Amino acid sequence: MAAMFLRCGSHPLSAAETPPTLGPSPASRKPSSTAHRLKCLLWRRPGSPGDLQPVTEMHRISQQQLHPQAQDTSELQHMWFSEAEPEGGTSSSFQPGAMTGQFSSSSLPNREVWSLLKAIPPIPDEAVVTRKSPRGSWRVGTLRHGKRVNAIAISSAPRHVYTCGTGYIRVWDEDALHASDRAPQAQLDLQDPRNRVLTCKLFPDEQSLITGGMARALTLWDLAPTPQIRAQMASTGPTCFSLALSSDAHICLASFKGFVEIWDVQNQILIRKHEVPPYGSRCVDVTGFKFWTGGEDTILYSWDMRSYRKLQQHNLCHEILSITHDPSEEWVLAGLRMSDIVILHAHREEKYKAVVQRYTNHHNLKFASCGTCFVSTLDEVIHCLAAPSLRRLFQVKERYDILCCDVSSDSQYLVTGSKESATVYQLLY
Repeated sequence: MAAMFLRCGSHPLSAAETPPTLGPSPASRKPSSTAHRLKCLLWRRPGSPGDLQPVTEMHRISQQQLHPQAQDTSELQHMWFSEAEPEGGTSSSFQPGAMTGQFSSSSLPNREVWSLLKAIPPIPDEAVVTRKSPRGSWRVGTLRHGKRVNAIAISSAPRHVYTCGTGYIRVWDEDALHASDRAPQAQLDLQDPRNRVLTCKLFPDEQSLITGGMARALTLWDLAPTPQIRAQMASTGPTCFSLALSSDAHICLASFKGFVEIWDVQNQILIRKHEVPPYGSRCVDVTGFKFWTGGEDTILYSWDMRSYRKLQQHNLCHEILSITHDPSEEWVLAGLRMSDIVILHAHREEKYKAVVQRYTNHHNLKFASCGTCFVSTLDEVIHCLAAPSLRRLFQVKERYDILCCDVSSDSQYLVTGSKESATVYQLLY
């Protein structure tokens, strides 16, 4: 997603930019390698000894060179994403074209450079890493939770699924993922059986889990070697609607009606109780030094994590049901009551909307860690969409409304939670 909607300047690389370091003085320099000699040949001295300039000129693509082209020819183009346009624009899609560059004839490499280029061995095909998007899914199992599954987390090493609801959390091992009648590996009982987990977040190391809901406390769980409670962090509100973890897992944000709690989760210390509009705190997410809140008032707010002042607000016209970000933390997605998805850049003034105009009760968004796709669940239907083209990769319809979903960190499994169970899908590439 880092290259989701490319906007570059049209100015060439300045000749004053610092060149690469060329190493120690000639007296102490060891015999140079082929790569080092090639680097030196690609830089010339036009004037004084210290004045280095690049031989070739880098051309950056201008905004006029971008040619969005529609990619989706499936029925989804017509029935689901009927429009996908920049806010205030008229383009029907936003897939940038390929970048092009030019070289002047005076800057072409000489014979010695060509000989050095030929001496560099080619990179084998198996060494080139490409990120693929799933082309489909295979329903492989059902996890019989027994009650409504309000929150789900999947770990990859080892493979476990945590289904959360009222009274308990159930832990399922990998064998259960490929069956429909397996018993859970373990059951974690909540302190009060009437407590309900509404949201959970798995830590990046997959060794800890934090849960929140109707309990007046956030619960921190150790998952290995045996799942157990590590700490209870008393909250100042009755119901936690949403949780967010910073990328280093040091900070946890919990949204309540009218405020967000900011926790030092490593030391279980409440840093701040940050007030937000009463109907603007249904969901929360964090990207770098910003956190985002949204809810029934239809406005998406961004806040500075250091000064706690409001940075921006975007009126999205419909109630915000979910917020998530891509793995690069560059783009933020908001799922709306009318099924629309609004896509905003976390740092620049860029905003796009995929318009659906279909009322929905449950809208969940989850990005795959590979960054090439994300899952959007609209009531009982799963849509897996490519990023950034919004091309539909696959669609699945379930029997009941989907209340939550998660994608494993290795992008191999998708699990959805509904009325009494969770459904496990293996993603096909």
